[in-house]
Amino acid sequence: MVACNNGAGGYKGIPFNRQKTVVNALRIIKNMQEIKPPAHTTGSVRWLKDNLFNTWYNVLLSCLALIFLFFAFKGLLTWAFTEAKWGVIPANLQLFGVGAYPREQIWRVWSVIYILCVLVGLSAGMWGGLTLRFALVLVGICFIGGLSPFELSTRGWFLGAVATTVVSLFLGRGRTGLRPWILGAWLLSFPLIMIVLRGFGENGVLTSNWGGLLLTLILAVVGIVVSFPLGVFLALCRQSNLPAIRWVSTAYIEMVRGVPLITILFMGSILIPIFMPGLDINQVLRMMIGITFFSAAYMAENVRGGLQGIPRGQHEAAQAIGLNYAQTMLLIVLPQALRSVIPAIVGQFIALFKDTSLVAIIGLIDLLGVARSVIANPDWFGLQAEVYLFAAIIYFVFSYSMSYGSQEIEDALRVGEI
Repeated sequence: MVACNNGAGGYKGIPFNRQKTVVNALRIIKNMQEIKPPAHTTGSVRWLKDNLFNTWYNVLLSCLALIFLFFAFKGLLTWAFTEAKWGVIPANLQLFGVGAYPREQIWRVWSVIYILCVLVGLSAGMWGGLTLRFALVLVGICFIGGLSPFELSTRGWFLGAVATTVVSLFLGRGRTGLRPWILGAWLLSFPLIMIVLRGFGENGVLTSNWGGLLLTLILAVVGIVVSFPLGVFLALCRQSNLPAIRWVSTAYIEMVRGVPLITILFMGSILIPIFMPGLDINQVLRMMIGITFFSAAYMAENVRGGLQGIPRGQHEAAQAIGLNYAQTMLLIVLPQALRSVIPAIVGQFIALFKDTSLVAIIGLIDLLGVARSVIANPDWFGLQAEVYLFAAIIYFVFSYSMSYGSQEIEDALRVGEI
């Protein structure tokens, strides 16, 4: 119905006694469109009152907690800012970073960092979100390194990494069509990185010279990337209807989980050359194999727990629409199963990253091995606390980063909500 003014204070098609009601309704609708709901803001004082001091027993518990934290951290902070001799860290920073990697070949390590800066910047520009925050953290770390009292060439490398990441970020903005290519570049980046670090011929760098944080990250990345698909495969095999496949998978998982990691590493160091005498497998590659096979067994059990949580009706529904076994697993079952066990999977990744420190027992000089070699130097005698605290901070930063990334993924996928 169209209502228009008839020039005498009324509206055509609407009785005069309803004009006031219609006008009031129109006015209410207009006000509802203009007035926005108030923003929900809570100040710091209000937050403290609601969460820490809302009842008498919470006030008591909060005060006791503050007193405990004061006495617990008073000695540590006093030592850290007045007594600790932190000069040992910048003096051995390159040793912590790359171990015994030749100084004249250090450009190889920086080339790898620049490759990662390009990939991180392009990914941040295309996906944003968590990758963007990671890129900003990387830029901040490199910027601080560029302002630190290092050699002029080292500061130049750091500032160049900042510029490379920023430029790559802007080049990747809005280019969503290139996402498959970037994913392919990430997959190809690992063999490229290994080639750049190793080199060829007389100018190459033997893996026995790799060490420090560089070796720790390489072992952890290889173990995480390779053990994940291998663990998924073992989990599917353990749930197979074919007895032979199920028994072999179960025997492998239970056997590996029944021994400590250090045993696997010793076996990899000693038995691989015996069973493969014709192959020249260096010590670093043996440790990669041992860590990967060990982590895959635990990963398989984590994935199997997610598979068991999928109702049988999902399989039957997939079969009803004509999907075969592979399509059912890849498109229906595995996405739901992996989504439900993200915390367990990331927990396994964090444990694997920290377990790489065990390679120091085999003779490789990883981050913890470098820390031990530094405090063995007579020039730094008695500085065990500073060196081990610095190594612990590095382990914590990387472990917390993985945990934070896991929480962001869970929030994005709404794990636990639906």
